[in-house]
Amino acid sequence: MSEDDRGPLPGHRREAAIKLYDRFTHEGMDRRSFMAELSRIAGGTAAANALLLGIAASPVAAAVVPENDERLIVRRGSLGVEGRTLNGYVATPRAATGKKIPAVIVIHENRGLNRHIEDVTRRVALAGYFAVAPDFLSEMGGTPADEDKAREMIGRLELQGSVADAVALLDATRKLDHSNGKVGAIGFCWGGAFVNRLAVAAGDKLDAGVAYYGPAPDPSEAEKVKASMLLHYAGNDERVNRTGGPWTEALKRAGVDVTAHLYPGVEHAFNNDSSAARYDKAAADLAWKRTMDFLGRHLG
Repeated sequence: MSEDDRGPLPGHRREAAIKLYDRFTHEGMDRRSFMAELSRIAGGTAAANALLLGIAASPVAAAVVPENDERLIVRRGSLGVEGRTLNGYVATPRAATGKKIPAVIVIHENRGLNRHIEDVTRRVALAGYFAVAPDFLSEMGGTPADEDKAREMIGRLELQGSVADAVALLDATRKLDHSNGKVGAIGFCWGGAFVNRLAVAAGDKLDAGVAYYGPAPDPSEAEKVKASMLLHYAGNDERVNRTGGPWTEALKRAGVDVTAHLYPGVEHAFNNDSSAARYDKAAADLAWKRTMDFLGRHLG
């Protein structure tokens, strides 16, 4: 993507705005301070609001796979995990009816289970998987429309409990009549970090994990991972990359089948096509191809 494609701001100011947004959405910066600093970078309040529209994910962005795609069967509701309140979104390829296929758990960002993640879930299903996207805010009433509220709710989650819910979901999914007995997980941002932690907690219950730009656990946890792992990192994502290198090396030392890719010059959330300023089509397409090839090898 050229600098002209990214908007009228000079490249260094746009990068500064993206880094600021990352602080706001991941490090607890309050909105008033964020908007004041963004206005300074953009050169005024109106310019800041326009810039924010390009950086933040758009809730009305067009889906890649329409919800009414006739190739799929989709539903929302309880995910059937006994003893737990866990709702979500499920997409199944219609052509796989009556067949045993692998499952992929799709883990949302820190915005919760929104339209973008539902769209990604449909993309996974079209690749031949029983795709399940849990809403980890289910016990709080579910993901709200307000993204700031969703992030605040994510911050109040008891992470170990959510990981335990995901392990239980792995078990429940593996036992379904149409399962071939293999389950993978893919996650983005908060969900990428979650996939790493799920791999630690699940042991051999998880067959394959794909983490997109997710902060990594302590390297000492690597020896607990039994799943094959694919890790995607954005070149400009210093916050996450500080943890990614040590995590990858620890996984290798532990004998884990792990592959890590760094995509130079792209931003955190480069796969999210509902965020115009951060989305990078070339990197997203390459990462998706690598992801589908990886899942095909380990779940087929």
